[in-house]
Amino acid sequence: MQHFTSVSQLTKEEIYSLLEMAEALKEKPLPLSKQIFVANLFYEPSTRTKMSFTVAERKLGMEVLDFHQESSSATKGESLYDTAKTFEAIGADMLVIRHASDHWIEELQDGLSIPILNAGAGEAEHPTQCMLDLLTIYQEFGSFQGLQIAIAGDIKHSRVAKSNAEALTRLGAKVVFSAAPEFIDDSLPIPYIGMDEAVRKSDVIMLLRIQHERHGNEGDYAEYLERYGLTKEREQQMLAHAIIMHPAPVNRGIEIDSSLVECERSRIFKQMNNGVYIRMAIMKRILGEWGKLNEITTKKRQEAIVSI
Repeated sequence: MQHFTSVSQLTKEEIYSLLEMAEALKEKPLPLSKQIFVANLFYEPSTRTKMSFTVAERKLGMEVLDFHQESSSATKGESLYDTAKTFEAIGADMLVIRHASDHWIEELQDGLSIPILNAGAGEAEHPTQCMLDLLTIYQEFGSFQGLQIAIAGDIKHSRVAKSNAEALTRLGAKVVFSAAPEFIDDSLPIPYIGMDEAVRKSDVIMLLRIQHERHGNEGDYAEYLERYGLTKEREQQMLAHAIIMHPAPVNRGIEIDSSLVECERSRIFKQMNNGVYIRMAIMKRILGEWGKLNEITTKKRQEAIVSI
């Protein structure tokens, strides 16, 4: 992997390998033995993804080069490309980037000689969120084959829905969407069903928030929860083993009843925890592919690496 830009670039075997590596890193974080500088270039607001990457980087012993758009030369008109080249020039070994454009990856990956990780590309893809979602489902069920995963909410504006639908389908799950009419995306070859049917038949209910910032219309969603969201009544109709997921941030009382966010079925905060370890695994794999990790010389560390 030259860069990590999409889960679609991974084979099924590579996906499972990264899931297993993330599980192993929970037990043995194994900090890197070489100084590595990583820059987090976030051009959109972020709590979970940015802080998750930061914790993952520090657990690996990396030097984190932070970036704040509002106090950077971006306010003077500097392009993303020139900012990325600047960090490369001053010694960054890897870039983690989130940007509102759907196509920033194509603009950068051929012009840089350091690896790039996609932390969110407009409405196009969010591959590390997809990987932490896969890890959460894998921990729960041990397999994806034959599971029904219902993704419900603002499908039209969601990069999470796009990444997850492709990856889960390829791994053998049946993916269905559920959405209000204004949030349907007909470009994706996934069937839509009503929320009442989704809760009765699905092993996983993955909720999405309404992304006001992407469609520029606050709207009136007073009745959204009752018509399209996960109410307490719908939760009671879920399969006994079924779980609730959400990439967050959560609009409590809109896509999900507030009392369900931390209920027994909910894996929302477990997803966040998993995000640290899957991002550790992805960064270690990428740095290894680029030859940026020192050779491990001690027998003990050799055995530890092999076990991962």
